[in-house]
Amino acid sequence: MDPEGERPQICNVTPFQQIVASCTGAILTSLMVTPLDVVKIRLQAQSNQFYKGKCFVYNNGLMDHLCICEEEGNKAWYKKPGYFRGTLDAFLKIIRNEGIKSLWSGLPPTLVMAVPATVIYFTCYDQLTALLKSKLGENESHIPIVAGIVARFGAVTVISPLELIRTKMQSKRFSYKELHQFVTKKVSKDGWISLWTGWTPTLLRDVPFSAMYWYNYELLKKWLCEKSGLYEPTFMINFTSGALSGSFAAVVTLPFDVVKTQKQTQLWMYESHKISMPMSTWAIMKNIVAKNGFSGLFTGLTPRLIKIAPACAIMISTYEFGKAFFQKKNTQKQQ
Repeated sequence: MDPEGERPQICNVTPFQQIVASCTGAILTSLMVTPLDVVKIRLQAQSNQFYKGKCFVYNNGLMDHLCICEEEGNKAWYKKPGYFRGTLDAFLKIIRNEGIKSLWSGLPPTLVMAVPATVIYFTCYDQLTALLKSKLGENESHIPIVAGIVARFGAVTVISPLELIRTKMQSKRFSYKELHQFVTKKVSKDGWISLWTGWTPTLLRDVPFSAMYWYNYELLKKWLCEKSGLYEPTFMINFTSGALSGSFAAVVTLPFDVVKTQKQTQLWMYESHKISMPMSTWAIMKNIVAKNGFSGLFTGLTPRLIKIAPACAIMISTYEFGKAFFQKKNTQKQQ
């Protein structure tokens, strides 16, 4: 606040600065959350062995990766031997026996795909929010919902064909020429729309998540600022708001996450072994409920929360910190 108690003038950041801030947040989130999932997968492999040809979904807080078990021995990071008594014990033994780099196994695919997707998502959200506020007014409460939905819809749609290509590449080693032939053949056979296979379950999970996340995040941030007597949110307010809003959205959208996981693994089995056509999203949901009851749609709630809460908190607080840094620089330049 200035001496008269008026609202301070904020110098907006440029789209390029938003891209840099979101890119930094995505990289930092990947670096900090990946070890949690590596440890989780190693603990799972210990109690339920991953055999050759089996696939599983690995998520590092930013995006899913379909991992294929190709190693018969113990060379693959998800099959290395060792008995762990718990999460902390696994952390310590992996570092001691395999080196600290093992905690970031599987990171490169994230940096190639998840970082651009996150940059598109966050930059679009901020640009849309600014546009809607200029048209509808600063205090319109539904702006975060609309901006979150549109931004996520766009990011999922852009990345979806790359997800399909990556899934195919993981089924066996492909040269760029073979990959081009696969895409050309698929388009000529099933049309361009076939490149968006798996788009629906991803959208059903990510779009409601985004709408709830941004609405609750903006609400919590405003409430915590008022409680603290602050005009601008601190790093901890952004961190706390991100963790809480991410946790809530993760619980509500978990059924669609369960369906997406099954859809991804089915798609890989079909593409690589031609074993049965992938089931529809609705058919998968009915199948899960029939086998395991309604609670089956909420399988893996705790691991998802352990991953999503810190990932959302780190991403948004880093992003907001980056924007605040650029705002300060821009203000100094203007003065």
